[in-house]
Amino acid sequence: MKNFTLKALASSAVVLASLVMPAHAAGDAKHPEAMEWSFSGPFGTYDRNALRRGFQVYKEVCASCHGLSHMAYRNLSQPGGPEFSEAEVKAIAAEYLVEDGPDDYGDMFERAALPRDGFVEPYPNENAGRAANGGAYPPDLSLINKARGGGADYVYAILAGYEEAPEGMEMRAGLYYNPYMSGGKIAMPAPLLEDIVEYGDGTPATVEQMSADVVHFLEWAAEPKMEERKRIGLMVMIYLSIFAALMYISMRKIWADQH
Repeated sequence: MKNFTLKALASSAVVLASLVMPAHAAGDAKHPEAMEWSFSGPFGTYDRNALRRGFQVYKEVCASCHGLSHMAYRNLSQPGGPEFSEAEVKAIAAEYLVEDGPDDYGDMFERAALPRDGFVEPYPNENAGRAANGGAYPPDLSLINKARGGGADYVYAILAGYEEAPEGMEMRAGLYYNPYMSGGKIAMPAPLLEDIVEYGDGTPATVEQMSADVVHFLEWAAEPKMEERKRIGLMVMIYLSIFAALMYISMRKIWADQH
């Protein structure tokens, strides 16, 4: 019985260590600074211009490695998003090929994507993605702002936070220095460089601007109905406030009659 108890305690210690160690390992990462986002707070909304610019950054830079599997091209025209016109969405979708079929002969075929199609993935399967990236599979970005602690602030910090490694730090081939990552090392090279895109509205394409814009777009991708949710929430709060006031007045009147 004593040996069994000791083994149980040892097993528990191993489990606890496995849970605690990742927390300590992540503790050496620099904490991202709080940013001012237009979508923050109970009355926050998406900036349509930032969404459009952010989609351009995703399309021209991020989409070569990262998918957006929860989105369809038609979402780009829905209220609350970038609100591209139907003609613009058709043109955007038509730039990609998707597999369809079978046809009358039982064969699969390729066609230009339509607004109803989901965003085309950068790789045909996970193995192909890993083979193209040294064994690491680039994460899907559909929910990245919600999946990472720190949300939009963290994703922005990663994108804009690449630096030269401090003197004395050894960086093996294929790793890059980013203080916001655990250990300061990340396998993804800096994806954004000055003027890597050319904004149609004339906004300077600095690393900070592009990082903020694509994070804005990814926030919308993760929660496309945020503005609608906040409007409904506001209406519910107004209704509950009025209801509470009426109930209070009624209560005062009823108890006044009792006296």
